[in-house]
Amino acid sequence: MRTSLRTNGALALTAVAALGLAACGAGSKTASSTAAQVTCDVAKPSKPTTVNVLAYNSSAIDPFTNTMVSSCSKNDYTLKHEPIDFPGQVQKTTATLAGASGTYDIVETYGFVIPQYGSQNKLAPLNDLFTKYADSYKLNDISKDMRAAMTYDGKLYALPMQAQMYIMAYRKDVFDQVGLQPPKTFEEMKTAAKTIQEKAGIKYPIALPWLATGDIVTSYDCILGSLGVNLTNFDTKTANFDKPQAKQALDEMIALKPFMDPQVTTFAQPAVQQQMYNGTGAIAIMFSGRMNDLTLEKNSKYAKSFAFAAPPKVAADSAKLYDTLSVDGWSIPNNTAVDKDALFQMIASSVSEEASKASLPAAYPARSGMVSDSSSPYAAAANVSITSAPPAEPYPWTADVSNKITPIIANAVLGKITTDEAVVQMQQAATAAIAAAK
Repeated sequence: MRTSLRTNGALALTAVAALGLAACGAGSKTASSTAAQVTCDVAKPSKPTTVNVLAYNSSAIDPFTNTMVSSCSKNDYTLKHEPIDFPGQVQKTTATLAGASGTYDIVETYGFVIPQYGSQNKLAPLNDLFTKYADSYKLNDISKDMRAAMTYDGKLYALPMQAQMYIMAYRKDVFDQVGLQPPKTFEEMKTAAKTIQEKAGIKYPIALPWLATGDIVTSYDCILGSLGVNLTNFDTKTANFDKPQAKQALDEMIALKPFMDPQVTTFAQPAVQQQMYNGTGAIAIMFSGRMNDLTLEKNSKYAKSFAFAAPPKVAADSAKLYDTLSVDGWSIPNNTAVDKDALFQMIASSVSEEASKASLPAAYPARSGMVSDSSSPYAAAANVSITSAPPAEPYPWTADVSNKITPIIANAVLGKITTDEAVVQMQQAATAAIAAAK
């Protein structure tokens, strides 16, 4: 839940399937096969009402969206959801929250943006509604930590549905062939990649989402966090790119390039999945919501050869992993004209116990204790990862800082500027972003 910009293709469905699914839920164009039928006893409105839902498509998010659309479209309520990828959702979220009225009534959000939208009064606080319906929907079973991730200044701005953390997927058959174990540090990962290049003939073994317009900053922040440094210091309200770890993080990224496809800065998560599907990659680190897709034989002939582990540390003495934790949830825009009490019941229905169980194994539900080895092939890796990620930075300026430094990181990784030049530019850009948010 650090700078989880997740423009990591961010969780658009693989290939074009998201836009061409034949089986649809009521009012939704995403596949309804993942929808659970749950109780959604919302009182009938005074007139027929359409509820527009904004949520990006992924195998981890769709179960919750489809359950809500399918179960709550009744009693003169019609829920509508159009398929969209994550970058598209970001644009539409900004647009719908910008004015006195908006297009969407329920919006999927994540912990990274809650401080920004909360401080700007864009989202409705949900504390009172949570208390009102806690017993009816067993909301207290939702992880306290995940609720905290969706809280800013004491106000709950989103009802958590699921978490995503980094998982390392690797070709166990290839590792066994060349006598390797899953790497525990970046140095071990580079050594493993070199061995795979030399002995298994895979030219670019490491596959990471480093899309220059988004994912690359998430990767940088994960490295920096593993080295023990945040992007900014909240107490002093200063940027940390003048610290030696800031340059070290860039150097660590550049050191991985010999083992990665030269086009890596054009790769979001779907492209990384494709590298694993077609056998051109042997080690991938992505959000957990992408992992179940790797296990499906319809996606890859290597489906049974993938194994999963927690991501490595950057250095042997790092306290935290190369990792990020992002909590996804449902928010209600302040500018919606639809009754907020009714909307809350809809989102509460979608994260019910039944709905959460139905999301497995694709998702890591927000309800405590649901993910186990029997429910998910990557459960063990996820349960280690979720406890070993660097701490969150829930500050109003974090999103803007991340946006401002993204192109600078990309330029450094691409060799357009030196890492020394990059950290100076990043410090200046972040300082301006912090000042603007004060």
